[in-house]
Amino acid sequence: MKIIELGIIMNGVTGRMGTHQHLMRSIVEIIRQGGVPVGDDEVIMPVPVLVGRNISKLEKLREMSGVERITTDLEEVLADPFYTVYFDAQITGLREEAVKKAIAAGKHIYCEKPTATDTATAMELYRQCEEKGVKHGVVQDKLWLPGLRKLKRLTDTGFFGKILSVQGTFGYWVFEGFTVPPQRPSWNYRKEEGGGMIMDMLPHWRYVLDNIIGKVKSVSCLGATFIPERVDENGNRYKCTADDAAFATFLLEDGIIANINASWATRVRRDDLFVLQVDGTRGSAVAGLRECYTQHYGNTPKPVWNPDEDQPLNFYEGWSKVPAQEPYDNAFKIQWELFLKHVVKDEPFPWDLKEGARGVQLAEKGLESWEQRKWIDLPEL
Repeated sequence: MKIIELGIIMNGVTGRMGTHQHLMRSIVEIIRQGGVPVGDDEVIMPVPVLVGRNISKLEKLREMSGVERITTDLEEVLADPFYTVYFDAQITGLREEAVKKAIAAGKHIYCEKPTATDTATAMELYRQCEEKGVKHGVVQDKLWLPGLRKLKRLTDTGFFGKILSVQGTFGYWVFEGFTVPPQRPSWNYRKEEGGGMIMDMLPHWRYVLDNIIGKVKSVSCLGATFIPERVDENGNRYKCTADDAAFATFLLEDGIIANINASWATRVRRDDLFVLQVDGTRGSAVAGLRECYTQHYGNTPKPVWNPDEDQPLNFYEGWSKVPAQEPYDNAFKIQWELFLKHVVKDEPFPWDLKEGARGVQLAEKGLESWEQRKWIDLPEL
């Protein structure tokens, strides 16, 4: 068996998402499974170095993951020719400078979204990668969630007939920190550090809608900061300068209308933390993170409005659970494996930094729509 070692600089993995999804559930799991097979007698074996600003956090990660090399010196590992891939999971405001350094060092680039806080910077990162001739990609993990993969299969097979509209709901209650510890980092609620629901989630909605339903053409968005003050990781109160909720409507190609509400100040009474309903002339579907349910035209009930009597229909009846027709691995791990094969074997990887810039563009136009209180079109990048 030929083992192709691939050195990966992992910067910013001391954060919640970087630790759990990218390091432990992706790279460490790939190592434990013996690498990524790329034929009968070859595997790609990632060899990571963990980079961060806090050495004590890095030492804990080393113990947790088994990854031996850690460092606080990004310049040192960028200069090491063994490491050919740079991955960035830092807070958004730190990403631009580090990614540009990695591009200049000739590293292939893979990074979390949003790739920047504005479209011009996101496109500049894309152009620099193209000019340098390095491969590049952006995390678009929700495309590999089991529920959305089942939904994609329905759109691909024409289950819906003509798609009419999409309704999505995302969110949960993030504790403020006064009595119960918060479950999200404080930078999420500071605009000056790249936080905010619009900047965080609209890039997700862009690639989900573009890849599963239809291309986004225009946006109307209203944000809100419902919780004005929270407590940070050190127990200090701070003012929230970023939005913690976003109510967005999108006009897609073919006249499809999508509405997705997202909030960190809401309580959940639905199937999952994120649900997406698609309605079409021949049927509807509701997808969560792992499950998807359908109701065909022939199974659609005929309700009659009568508020003076108890509702005789159970609206959950008549929906069918879409079966699992394939195994489902961790969504982040699946995309990591695809990117590693792209780097080593030049296999297709369409989720590049230009796709990342499209997500930033939607967030930026969403903020512009909120500020101007009007619909904003999305020009082609």
